Amino acid sequence: MTGSGRPISVLRAAVLALAFPAAAAWAEADPLPAYDADPGTVTVSGVSSGGYMAVQFHVAHSGVVKGAGVIAAGPYWCARGSALAASTSCMAPGWWTPLPQVELLKAEADRLARSRQIDPTANLATARVWLFSGSKDTTVAPAVVDALRRFYALYGTAIVGVTDKPAGHAMVTEHAGNACGTSAAPFINDCDFDAAGELLKHLLGPLAAPAAGEGGRLIQFDQNAFAGGAADAISLADLGYAYVPPACESARCRVHVAFHGCQQSARQIGERFVREAGYNRWADGNRLILLYPQTMARAATNPFGCWDWWGYTGAQYHTKSGPQLRAVKAMLDRLASPRR
Repeated sequence: MTGSGRPISVLRAAVLALAFPAAAAWAEADPLPAYDADPGTVTVSGVSSGGYMAVQFHVAHSGVVKGAGVIAAGPYWCARGSALAASTSCMAPGWWTPLPQVELLKAEADRLARSRQIDPTANLATARVWLFSGSKDTTVAPAVVDALRRFYALYGTAIVGVTDKPAGHAMVTEHAGNACGTSAAPFINDCDFDAAGELLKHLLGPLAAPAAGEGGRLIQFDQNAFAGGAADAISLADLGYAYVPPACESARCRVHVAFHGCQQSARQIGERFVREAGYNRWADGNRLILLYPQTMARAATNPFGCWDWWGYTGAQYHTKSGPQLRAVKAMLDRLASPRR
């Protein structure tokens, strides 16, 4: 996605990657701590390529993931392993490049579930999903987000959709970022609308009011431990982030995973997404650990640091065997491990 997610040809990628030089080596990080987090009440969300990743993670791990919030992204397996389909049919579908039929995408998900490559799709009937499409988003068409709505509707999922905000292609916030209709870095927009809060309330149920400021800890951790010692090989950064409220230092908490979009990783925009997307202030009063896994750009295959929703890490990218899905699931398993 342009800005926050479009896959491009390998040739174009090699040229455009010159505009995004590699970040300096980061200092060695600590391991992700164990917090005895609740392993069965995970929720996820994401914007653009992170929205597609949130959908993949939800469908693949629907036994533990109870809901997904998705901003500017489409249905599971939309790209069907093709970068061309991802950049056309699954972003700006047209006469020659239509969206895939959601019934076919459901059939693939059901097939994968029968072969145990993903969790049983019957779990989606009890899930909750929150969808957002900005009326000024010219990167991902409203029809794409509507296809995601129709995909989940085939399973009877409880869905809330928001389509009336004049937002560009970005994470939508109450106070932070660019003007609302903008589609430009850092892809965080001030729309007087708290997307993070609204999606969390739908996914988790009634919540206590958000804190005025961050009272917890924003920690950095080594992602290599969850990627076979070579995070960069699957386009993950060395460092990930987690936000831990004070109560979660000693009590059991839920976990929400927030997936940034392309050009939104910490290597590209610093800590703006993890601090300004709007999630942290809801965490403190609601016993919620936030996990912010991070991508990195790779010149030939992923120059903008997108999550893999079209297959650059291999044909199993959308299943539980997908390298990025495996890594994030291992992070969740670590958070759910007993405290030491």
